[in-house]
Amino acid sequence: MRRWVIWAGAGLAVAVAAVALLFWSAMRDLPDEAELARFTAALPSTVRDIDGNIVTSFTRERRVYLPYNEIPPRLVQAYISAEDKTFFEHGGLDYVGIAGAVVTNIESIFTGRRPVGASTITQQVAKSLIGNEVTYSRKLREAILARRIEATFTKQQILELYLNQIFLGRNSYGVEAAAQAYFGKSANQLDLSQMAYLAILPKAPSTYSPISQNARAVARRDYVLRQMLANGYISAAEADAARATPLVAIRNRAQATARASDYFVEDVRRTLMAKFGEPEKDGANSVYGGGLWIRTSVAPKLQLAAEKAMRNGFLRYESQRPWRGPAAHIEIGDGWPGRLAAANIATGLPDWKKAVVLAKDGDSSRIGFADGSTGTLPGWAAMKPLVGTTRSAGEALKPGDVIPVVRSGDAWALRQVPEVSGGMVVEDPHSGRVLALVGGFDARAQSFNRATQAQRQPGSTFKPIVYATALDNGFTPSSIVVDAPYCVFQTRQLGTKCFRNFGNMRSAGAQTLRWGLEQSRNLMTVRIAYNTGMDKIVAQAKALGIGSYQPVLSIALGAGETTVMKLTNAYAQLFNAGRALEPSLIDMVQDRNGKVIWRRDNRACPGCAAADWHGEAMPRPGGTPRQVIDARTAYQIVHLMEGVVTRGTGTALLPLNRPLAGKTGTTSGPKDVWFIGGTQNLVAGLYMGYDNPRNMGGYAQGGTLAAPIWREFGETALKDAPKLPFIVPAGVRMVRIERRSGKRVYGVWPTDEPKAAVIWEAFKPDSEPRRVGKATDTLFGGPTGKRVRSDAEFLREQGGIY
Repeated sequence: MRRWVIWAGAGLAVAVAAVALLFWSAMRDLPDEAELARFTAALPSTVRDIDGNIVTSFTRERRVYLPYNEIPPRLVQAYISAEDKTFFEHGGLDYVGIAGAVVTNIESIFTGRRPVGASTITQQVAKSLIGNEVTYSRKLREAILARRIEATFTKQQILELYLNQIFLGRNSYGVEAAAQAYFGKSANQLDLSQMAYLAILPKAPSTYSPISQNARAVARRDYVLRQMLANGYISAAEADAARATPLVAIRNRAQATARASDYFVEDVRRTLMAKFGEPEKDGANSVYGGGLWIRTSVAPKLQLAAEKAMRNGFLRYESQRPWRGPAAHIEIGDGWPGRLAAANIATGLPDWKKAVVLAKDGDSSRIGFADGSTGTLPGWAAMKPLVGTTRSAGEALKPGDVIPVVRSGDAWALRQVPEVSGGMVVEDPHSGRVLALVGGFDARAQSFNRATQAQRQPGSTFKPIVYATALDNGFTPSSIVVDAPYCVFQTRQLGTKCFRNFGNMRSAGAQTLRWGLEQSRNLMTVRIAYNTGMDKIVAQAKALGIGSYQPVLSIALGAGETTVMKLTNAYAQLFNAGRALEPSLIDMVQDRNGKVIWRRDNRACPGCAAADWHGEAMPRPGGTPRQVIDARTAYQIVHLMEGVVTRGTGTALLPLNRPLAGKTGTTSGPKDVWFIGGTQNLVAGLYMGYDNPRNMGGYAQGGTLAAPIWREFGETALKDAPKLPFIVPAGVRMVRIERRSGKRVYGVWPTDEPKAAVIWEAFKPDSEPRRVGKATDTLFGGPTGKRVRSDAEFLREQGGIY
C-alpha cells in the first residue's frame, strides 16, 4: 500500500511538472500585458501628391484602420452574431464550446481528421498575433494569450482590434478595406445585407465568393441575418428585406496606383526605407506597416506632361528604327491566356495591350489577349522591316510570339517598346522640390531610374558651368574669344589633345563669349576653360553638386559623368540667383497619429505655429541659403542661355512664346542628347540615349531630339503659367550692346526680334565696355590681325580631332 502511494505521488508530481512545463513552454514567447498595451496594427503608408491627393500606398496588406466609434453598430452586431454571440459575457474563452470541441477532437484522433476549435473573437485576435497553425500547443498558447488580452483591453478595444485585423479576402484586412474591396464603398455606407455578408468571411473568404460562389454566399449571409434576428439586433421586417436583397459585389481589382508616377514613387520608397526601415520589425514607423502619411512634391499635371513628352520622344526616335522581334515567346496550347498574363513585358502607354500570335495567314496574324479574347493584326499594320532583313515584321511573326499592339479601327497595329530610353527631372528653382520625375519608358519592366541612377556624359549642357566660372574670373559676355582649331599638350604619355567643333563646323574667327555659348562652340569653350583654369571650373562644378572631376580640358566639353537630377539641380541653383538647393521628393512625413517625424525644411519658423492669424505678413523660415555662385554671375549665365533659346541651338522652344533659358547638349558619337532649361519658376532637364551607350545616328542632336521633348512638356506645363521675366539682381547693369561685335552702342534701342542687332547685355559694375565703338580689350585666343587658319589646314598639320 505504501509503495502504491509513493508511486502515485511520484506520478502526480511528474504529471504536475509536465503540465507546468507545457504551460511554461506555451507562455514563454507570448507578449505580456505591457507589450499588448503597446500593440498597434500594421497599417499601409500613404503617399500623397503636392495637393494632398493619394498617389499610392506602401503595403502588403490592404487595411484602413477604423476606431471603434466609427464602426457601424449593426456591423459589430453582425460579426458577434456570426462569430461569438456570447462575446460580452465570457472572459476570452467559451468553455461550453471548448468542451464540445474537445469531444470532437478526441474522435478525430481515431479518424485522422484535423483538430477543430471553438474560437471566440478574443481568441481570433490572439491567433492573428501568433499565427494560424492548427495544433494543440498553438491552441493552448492562443487560450493563454486570449486571457491576457481580456485582462489588458476593454471589450470595445478587442472588437476594434478584431474588426481591423481580420483577413476578409481580396487582400483586405479589416472591415473598411473589405467594404471597399467588395462593394466599392466605406463601411458606414453598407446596407444590412452587405454587412451580414462581410460577417461570413472570416472563416473562409474564398468559399463565399459573391461572384463564383454566389448561392453559397447568400445562404450563409441569410444564416447571419437569422442569428441577428434571434439575438434581437434586427426586426423581422429588416431581416426579410435584407434576405430579399441580391448579393452583388464589384469585380476584384488591383490597388490603384499612379502609373505615371511609378519612378517618382519608387525613389520615395527607397528614401523612406533607408530612413525608417521596411518591415514591421524595424519599428513603429516602418514603411510597410507604420501607417505613415507621406506628403511628396509630385505635381500631377507636370508629372503626366513629362511622362507623355518623354514617351513620345522615345517613340518618334523608335519610328525610324527597324523591328527587333517579339518581346517574348510562349506556348500557345491550353492555358495560353494565363501564360500571356504572366509574361512580363513593357506595354508602355495606356492604350497598348499585350498580345500573343495564335495563327498566321500570310503576313496577317490572329492574336489573343490575356482575357481570352482574340483579334486580327493585318499585314499593313506590321510593315516595319525586321532588323537585318528585307522581310516585314508581319511576315516574320510566328505563333507564340508576344507583342505589344494598339487598337487601329476594327483591327490591331504592331508596336515596339523603344530600345532607347532616358530620364527627366522637373524642379522648383526656389525650393529644390522635385515636381516631376521620369526614369524611363515603363517602370513595370524597367525599374532602373535613369533620372537619378544613370551616370551619363552631359556634353554641352556642362558649358554654362564653364562660362559661369569664366564670368567670375575676368571674362564678360562681350569678351572676344577666337573660334579656331586648338590643341594642347597634356603629358608625355597622353601627348597632344586636339579639339574640334561639333560636326566639324568651320571656324568663325573672333566672336563674343555670348555667341560662343549660344552656338555651343567647342573650340571657344576650350579656350575659355584654358584661360579661366580647369581647377576653378571643376571646383565650381563640385560646389553646384554636379560631380568631382579631374581638371582636364575635356571636362569643359561635358566628358565627366553625372545624373540628370544633379545637373538639373545645378541649373536650378543658377536660376535661383546662385543660392544652394538640395533636390527633394518628400516634403513631410507624419506618423499614424499625425505627428511630424520628418520634414524637408528644418529651418526654425516661430511664426508658423501661431495660434491666431489676422492678415499679417506670411511667416517665413529663418536662415540664409548658402551662396554657391555669385548672384550676378548666375543671372548673367541665365541671360546668356536666353539667347540659346532665342537664336542659338535651342530655338525649338521658341513656339512656347515666353522668357525661357536653357542649353542643348550632344555627346560624342553622338551617344546622348540633352536639354536643360526653364523659366523663372520651373527648371526641367532631360537626356535620351541607349542604356549601353552607342551611336544614335549622325542627325541626333540635343536641339533636334531633346529640345522638342522639352517643348512638348512645356506646352502643357506652362499653358496657364504667367510669362514672367527673369529677375535682375542688385549689382547688375543692363547695357545696350551690338550683339555680334560686343561693342557698346548709344541712340539705338533693342527690339524683340530674335536676331536683333542691338540687345541688352548684363554686366557687373565696371566691367561693361566704356567707349563707343570699342569692345572688350582682351582677345582670348591669339593676337589681333593674324589670319585664323581653317580647320582643314590645322588638321592636316596636327592630325587627330576631338
